[in-house]
Amino acid sequence: MLAGKLYTVKQQEQTGEVVNTTITWNAAHPVFEGHFPGQPVVPGVCMMQTVQEILGSALSKDVMIRKSANMKFLNMIDPTKQPEVDVEIKYVLQETEDIKVTAVIKSGEVTFLKFQGLFNVKSA
Repeated sequence: MLAGKLYTVKQQEQTGEVVNTTITWNAAHPVFEGHFPGQPVVPGVCMMQTVQEILGSALSKDVMIRKSANMKFLNMIDPTKQPEVDVEIKYVLQETEDIKVTAVIKSGEVTFLKFQGLFNVKSA
């Protein structure tokens, strides 16, 4: 889990099947020592893990990505320059137990990640 370590949830609001979350990055996290020294960048896999954790928390379920129909990393997140970002997740529970998800990570007018795909609940 990255929550509480790489990022902290500052504010979260859920209206129906839309979750809006503001998070704060921990620029002192060890991941930035290697990604990249002197010029920290939030790894794409960490952005997707953040989406997964926020969705799981909102649903009170352990979820995992099943399929990515569209995943675009549009800009890099430097945690020292963008210490706070907004994560918007829209989801629809499918009859197949899949969860159709559209997610965006952004700060103001700058979009860092756009995702469309499917998640499902992890089996025990």
